Amino acid sequence: MSSRPPSRPPRLPGYEYEQLLGSGGFADVFLYRQFRPQRRVAIKVLLSNVLDESVRRLFDAEANVMAQMSTHPSIVTIHQAEVSDDHRPYIVMEYCPRPNYGLRFRKERITVAEALRVGVQIAGAVETAHRAGILHRDIKPANILVTDYNRPALTDFGISIATGQGDDIEDSQGMSIPWSPPEFFADPPRSDVRSDVFSLAATVYSLLAGQTPFERRGQRNTASDLIHRISSEPLHPLERPDVPAELNRLLSIAMAKEPIGRYDTALAFGRSLQQVELSLSLPVTQMDVLDDRASGTAHSAEDDELDMHTRIRKVATVDPDSAGTTGPGTKRRLDPYAGVAPALGSPAGPGRAPHPGGVDGAAVGAGAVESTMLRPASSALGSPSTAPPDPGPAGGEWQRAQKPSTPAWPFVLLAAVFVVVLGVGTSLGVRHFLVPEPDPIETTQINVATQKPKAPGEPTSIDLQLITEGEGTDPGMVRVAWEPPDSVTQDDYYQIRWKDMPEGYADEYGVWREAYGRNSITLPIPPQLPDPCIEVRTVNPSGLASAPVEECLSTD
Repeated sequence: MSSRPPSRPPRLPGYEYEQLLGSGGFADVFLYRQFRPQRRVAIKVLLSNVLDESVRRLFDAEANVMAQMSTHPSIVTIHQAEVSDDHRPYIVMEYCPRPNYGLRFRKERITVAEALRVGVQIAGAVETAHRAGILHRDIKPANILVTDYNRPALTDFGISIATGQGDDIEDSQGMSIPWSPPEFFADPPRSDVRSDVFSLAATVYSLLAGQTPFERRGQRNTASDLIHRISSEPLHPLERPDVPAELNRLLSIAMAKEPIGRYDTALAFGRSLQQVELSLSLPVTQMDVLDDRASGTAHSAEDDELDMHTRIRKVATVDPDSAGTTGPGTKRRLDPYAGVAPALGSPAGPGRAPHPGGVDGAAVGAGAVESTMLRPASSALGSPSTAPPDPGPAGGEWQRAQKPSTPAWPFVLLAAVFVVVLGVGTSLGVRHFLVPEPDPIETTQINVATQKPKAPGEPTSIDLQLITEGEGTDPGMVRVAWEPPDSVTQDDYYQIRWKDMPEGYADEYGVWREAYGRNSITLPIPPQLPDPCIEVRTVNPSGLASAPVEECLSTD
């Protein structure tokens, strides 16, 4: 809820106002009763004092995008978009009476089964939006409503953009920092479908953790603190005993710092959640995605499987088992994320391992019964189809003739090998325990020059770019970038800190922060200090550091 007082609900023909549902930065949401057809609807109304034309364009774009997507069962339905008599644009939406996940995840313990189900269903909605060319860019628990049928529904496409515009984001207003990926805070900010994958995974993480992914209990959690942790600190695994290791692994993949390390699509992330459901013996949640095969893509065995599950209006149900089909001619799938998160081992669990020899337990059991039924009690073990002749006076000679004789030479050879091994072992034991080894002869190296390790080169072109300004004791954020030295190697890394911090600031701002494999970092600015200076130095694996290079930030 917003801290400002709500606006006056407009008088809308055909609707009767009931109550306020919520308030945001630019709009209020009211509950109305529609006369024809009779139903309760949620109406989002833009504030009358919003004169920013870009906000009005975003509001209109939200109505168009949600109307385009609202046939999906996990996206809130849009009924109408108009302008009221007092010139305020409004959107008439499906009313979801149950508490949204933004209210629930901090107040109650959400089960693993529910979090997986929500993740799979919203992954289908996000994948549908992506296939229509739309990035959501604000996926978070509060934007997942719950319908009368207890189904999650994604809403608030107010800051969505076309997928082709992800590298040219001019306005980041409205983005929710706790669930935003690191590339949102880059210079310039950027986004693609993998950015929505990060936010969706962060939402699933929040449902299970009861807090946002980079929030730290007992520590300061300002916007600048969260941006720093999102950009540089690793994701802490969920410590709930009911969260399996494979779920922690897929969340770390989906929330990798670099987009290239994440799942390529929301569909791939949803399939991974379905595989966790399978491993936990939970009912597999169906994932609804846009069926775009009419565009001329080649058919495959998986497409044929999807034909059996087609729903309405070109929406197809994705079956998780279709991704793991095996049979003659199929190849073993490699793990494309082994470099992001370590593999967990063989997926085969107890009771699933195939029987040696390639036959299942039922076949072995049937074969054993058949052999027992056909084999006479007095016969030797052999083929079940071999039966002795009718015993007569010479029956004993026949059985003796059929009994195989065992040669003696294997036993003689085994005994000889045992004697040799015993003799060699005894000799080695006596030498080791009873005969002392001679002292090594001391030698001295002559005329060998010892070369002192060389320190790495200094970084160059230190650049400080102000991201946010601090207010009072709340620090701002600055992006520090530099150019690596000519002699840098892939094992070298960098250390960055604020120089000459006074007492009380040294422990937080004056410590060295490390950057591996990159030449930029985002840091909080020490508040209320005039023109603070940054130090950057190069460090090699042996611990030798270059001289620090200094650059000061002007606070004018």
